[in-house]
Amino acid sequence: MSRDLSDVTDALTHLFAHGPAVPAMLLAPVAALIATAGVRTRWSQRHGQAPPPDDTGARPPGAEAEASALWRMRTTVRDAPGSLAALCAALADRRIDILSLQTHPLAEGTVDEFLLRAPGELAGSELTELVTEAGGAHTWTERADAHDLVDAPTRLLGLATRTALDAAELPLALRQLLGRCTIRSLPASTAGSAGSAGSAGDDVPPQGTLEDTVLRLRAPEGGVISVERPYLPFTPAEFARARALVELDARLGPRLPRGRDELTLSEGRNITVRRADTRDVEAAKAMHERCSARTLGMRYHGPVGDADRYLNHLLSPRFGRTLAVQTASGRIVGLGHLLWDGDETEVALLVEDAWQRRGVGAELLGRLVAMAAETGCESVYAVTQASNTGMVAAMRGLGLPLDYQIEEGTLVVTARLTPASPAAVPLPHAERIGTD
Repeated sequence: MSRDLSDVTDALTHLFAHGPAVPAMLLAPVAALIATAGVRTRWSQRHGQAPPPDDTGARPPGAEAEASALWRMRTTVRDAPGSLAALCAALADRRIDILSLQTHPLAEGTVDEFLLRAPGELAGSELTELVTEAGGAHTWTERADAHDLVDAPTRLLGLATRTALDAAELPLALRQLLGRCTIRSLPASTAGSAGSAGSAGDDVPPQGTLEDTVLRLRAPEGGVISVERPYLPFTPAEFARARALVELDARLGPRLPRGRDELTLSEGRNITVRRADTRDVEAAKAMHERCSARTLGMRYHGPVGDADRYLNHLLSPRFGRTLAVQTASGRIVGLGHLLWDGDETEVALLVEDAWQRRGVGAELLGRLVAMAAETGCESVYAVTQASNTGMVAAMRGLGLPLDYQIEEGTLVVTARLTPASPAAVPLPHAERIGTD
């Protein structure tokens, strides 16, 4: 896995050009860290916006912690001397502590983003009313948690590192950067307007577009990345940061974590579970040729002859994560997909006929669900046929609350994830023999 160190440094410089100041001398060692192959980092993800019920994480448990709450707030103030000071004074009068403040200059006025610690009895509506009376407009508030206490430079560096280590992380990094939003990767065949003959991104300039609550950026591999949030307009600073993350992703090119697990089945055969991407398309097509028409029909719910045309999309890190199961000879015998579907997350499995009923599907599904939980997903769903008892059994084997919906033979099973979701569902009667 080769990476150009100067490209990473340039991208980081661009990333911080529109955010809090970071000394240039710090960028080079950080870029060197990002450029080092094999670095493995586990990131803490936000699970909802409300703080934990017993403690915000900012103070030791006790009466004092229970008597306060963390809030994120944005409001627009007039670009005039004393406007921000009046707002801060009004907050102080109500014993509201300002933990951090970022400013987003606009053509008219300034958007100020606060992290606040307020008395626990203060309601969001009261906070909004207080800010409005102090001169704020278009105020937005939501409960925060301890993760918001991380300073902005550290947070941005973390997102840059996360993106650099794994191409599939870009949509998740954008969501963490921009807050609650819907991110869609529109492939080259559909991103443009219907019937248009040009490239998918022809209607989006190279620098992207910003329209109130929607921003659109050209994806590195073609197509468009669309980000939308209905409750809060994007600021130019947020747009510039998102564009810098996409630029970093484009400069680094295809990349996946190198980790893989070797497992031993009960009959003594060894298999390997690893991440896969579009470089595995030909091996995946070969597996399709070894699968029966019934197996392919259960997976793709359509004409079997069209199955191969989905692979470029399914294996692209832009649309999710893929796990492959391969034999000691390197042949792929199973694929599991975790697909970002707007605000929802889909799981899908395909196991070659000769390798079914050995627990391979359960192993893949458990790992995919663990990935979803780590990224903060609240649920995952699988679309299959009502007659696919193997998929239903695998979902039930997760030990999670399940919802079932069936219509005209199509079954949608939704698993609700909880903080206690298993890190992985162990492969029945199999033994892990090592991790690379």
